[in-house]
Amino acid sequence: MNTLKNTPVGSTVKVKKLHGEGAIKRRIMDMGLTKGTAVTVRKVAPLGDPLELTVRGYELSLRKADADMIEVE
Repeated sequence: MNTLKNTPVGSTVKVKKLHGEGAIKRRIMDMGLTKGTAVTVRKVAPLGDPLELTVRGYELSLRKADADMIEVE
């Protein structure tokens, strides 16, 4: 399974499926990360947390634990 956590910096991918339950999944969806959304990984913090993303023209920070629950293609 290819996840957002494993996506190289500078790549643009599409969200395929969200894994996880309840509040965590809702928080990810509230950020605009839903199926079919294009996501660009801008940079990863020096120690690997968080990931800096561009989603629908907005800049977001996402923890690696959350990024690992977002399956991409």
